[in-house]
Amino acid sequence: MNRTPHVAVVGATGAVGVEMIETLEKRNFPVGKLTLLASARSAGKKLKFKGTDVTVQELTKDSFQGIDIALFSAGGSISKEFAPIAAAAGCVVVDNSSAFRMDPKVPLVVPEVNGADVKSHQGIIANPNCTTAITLMALYPLHQAFGVTRVFASSYQAVSGTGAAAIEELARQNREWAGQNRAWDAARLDSAPSVYPHQIAFNVLPQVDSFLDTGYTKEEMKMENEGRKIMHHPGFRASVTCVRVPVFRAHSVAVSAEFSRPVSLAAARAALAQAPGLDVVDDPANKRYPMPLDVSGKYNCAVGRLRLDCALDNGLCFWVAGDQLLKGAALNAVQIAEELLK
Repeated sequence: MNRTPHVAVVGATGAVGVEMIETLEKRNFPVGKLTLLASARSAGKKLKFKGTDVTVQELTKDSFQGIDIALFSAGGSISKEFAPIAAAAGCVVVDNSSAFRMDPKVPLVVPEVNGADVKSHQGIIANPNCTTAITLMALYPLHQAFGVTRVFASSYQAVSGTGAAAIEELARQNREWAGQNRAWDAARLDSAPSVYPHQIAFNVLPQVDSFLDTGYTKEEMKMENEGRKIMHHPGFRASVTCVRVPVFRAHSVAVSAEFSRPVSLAAARAALAQAPGLDVVDDPANKRYPMPLDVSGKYNCAVGRLRLDCALDNGLCFWVAGDQLLKGAALNAVQIAEELLK
């Protein structure tokens, strides 16, 4: 790998693409040259990188000649079409979509958990689902200490996980409610939602992604399927309910985890305190616990509300929050690129 690689960002004008560019700069990634790629509609736009305007180019099959690393965040269909082309051109793809996550030939990587897996890549490395990545930041150090067997979890997922249109929908609905000077108990709005199937402002939606025949959604199964692959733990089980909440940025997850070995709070806190990329914020007496507002824009995830589970043997409850645009997407992708340079 070139020590000052030519880096491309595919989907550069999207929410995650913009975060990728900013993260490359903030982490002083040794970019020799930066190429920004997007659809024809976005071609010609200019984005800043280290104080210089970089013009966005149209993504084509010829875009990857001479590029060493390509960070993809343009959706699964684009990844399926263009990632193999990029890999064939000698580029290493770090893909943020779900297109290759469960492909046995493609490493699925959270660097703090299984960074060494990047060595087995065959041109494509997958970024995990954002909720899975944030959860594993707290679950994996506990797994190392006690051996996790299964988890029951509920996610509280911000609208930015759906994209810019969802952010605007929540903002618009809040403005509409405020402009009508409605009473607190008259929160149902007159306008129809366009991004979500129901109004998201002043509401929660117990659906993220589409439903499967089992009644779970695709999003809910990712924690079990991806968690098994990332932790190299084929027996891991996860029963998850994913919920969209009226928060702009950062996901939170409530987890009840059962382990194969006895758990103590002291040992759990010690394991979490030593975990890279994780802050322990656990002082309920002073009302200190992780919140989306506090982790938004930050690289580290935060864990708190630690307590022994009263319903599970060898169980521990915790609450973890993280910026899904960063650790759940852009930051994790750049960290994978950093692993490639080691």
